Amino acid sequence: MNQMRELYVEKVVVHMGVGEGGDKLTKATDLMRQITGNNPVKSNARKTNPAFGIRKGAPISCKVTLRGKKAGEFLETAFRIIEKRLSPAQFDRQGNFSFGIEEHTDFPGMSYDPQIGIYGMDVNVALARKGVRISRRHIEQRKLPRKQRVAHEDSLEFLKSRYNVEVR
Repeated sequence: MNQMRELYVEKVVVHMGVGEGGDKLTKATDLMRQITGNNPVKSNARKTNPAFGIRKGAPISCKVTLRGKKAGEFLETAFRIIEKRLSPAQFDRQGNFSFGIEEHTDFPGMSYDPQIGIYGMDVNVALARKGVRISRRHIEQRKLPRKQRVAHEDSLEFLKSRYNVEVR
């Protein structure tokens, strides 16, 4: 197979929405650091929502972006937690996909602590092929050729062969 046609995991973004700042967000940030091994970044609310007590600009969630070897290791663990099953509705047309993990306690080494509670997280995965840089560089930027783009079917095949994940 052509080396430029091989898919790889470009990045994995793990997001934990808490809905409020303060102590709850601090606990979520610490959990995220333990699970992923990277320092999380706090995200702010985009709009004010008085029904939930959220105001614009207030920190309400945290996220971590994983790349390279760490991303692959995290994905293997996350796929084991969701029993290596995904739905076709979790994929977009560009072959990226997302899934949720209901409890942080499902990760190895994590246990339930009544002081912390239970937090869920969203995992968003972006797949790419080598050569995608031509569409992102500043000098001589070009459109990515159609054959170099990741299609929905390509990502399904990649997940089946690399991580043994079934989509149904």
